[in-house]
Amino acid sequence: MDKMNHSIVAEFVFLGLSDSWEIQLLLFLFSSVVYVASILGNLLILLTVIFDPHLHSPMYFLLANLSFIDLGFCSIAAPKMICDLFRKHKVISFGGCVAQIFFSHAFGGVEMVLLIAMSFDRYIAICKPLHYLTIMNPKMCILLLILAWITGITHSGVQLAFVVDLPFCGPNVLDSFFCDLPQFIKLACTDTYRLQFMVTANSGFISLACFCVLIISYIFILVTVQKHSAGVSLKAFSTLASHITVVVLFFGPLIFFYTWPFHISNLDKFLAIFDAVITPFLNPVIYTFRNKEMKVGMKRVCSRFMNFREFS
Repeated sequence: MDKMNHSIVAEFVFLGLSDSWEIQLLLFLFSSVVYVASILGNLLILLTVIFDPHLHSPMYFLLANLSFIDLGFCSIAAPKMICDLFRKHKVISFGGCVAQIFFSHAFGGVEMVLLIAMSFDRYIAICKPLHYLTIMNPKMCILLLILAWITGITHSGVQLAFVVDLPFCGPNVLDSFFCDLPQFIKLACTDTYRLQFMVTANSGFISLACFCVLIISYIFILVTVQKHSAGVSLKAFSTLASHITVVVLFFGPLIFFYTWPFHISNLDKFLAIFDAVITPFLNPVIYTFRNKEMKVGMKRVCSRFMNFREFS
């Protein structure tokens, strides 16, 4: 009985994305380019907000923190996935697998709350502009950030607390390129049906609830601004379009993955790649291309950096 209470699995084996050399090469090139672009894009947004005084406002404070989260989020699974593409034996240690699960759910939880905070920020800015600086003061911004981190870490920690002590005595093969709770739990040497349902329902419910709250809030904002002139409505829609796009791209794969009852391996892997690699790349692209202030701020920071190099 004591032996059954302890895991004897020291590592897990990934089946990966494909056995075809041509597809692996294509995935390697695509994933490498997108990952590097994600790092550079999010880092550029983060540095622009930090070093450009014109962008020291609540909206850009939240956007910089979103970019910081995306820097971490895209680095959880993508680097190992890229390195594993040409390896025949794709393995990860038990501790590494648990770490991937913890950080993916923690960063995901933080990003959910940040997206809700950004929708709240846009609601105040558009619907109550005269009270914007009073409500979205530095103290409120810090409190929202602290709430986001507490929520993400708590959500991830609570879920792991139920599964980390499960007995793992074999098999140890995961039909994926990274560790996540649903497949991790299935490998336990005990009946985990209720635990699988609880974990999946928990993540699925949180994702679906946050998505609905965000969409309803944005619809409410758009309906509210209809009372103003057409120019104001058009400007508000343009501002919210980037936020809505990011929300759909982030929550879409999560909701499908955790709530859709019929899982198809190839589709699940595609959604996992989209969520782990592509979404962190699209966030800076969307916010940069649809935001004139951000583009101007990036030019100012780059010009300042180039001038600094010339004088140094």
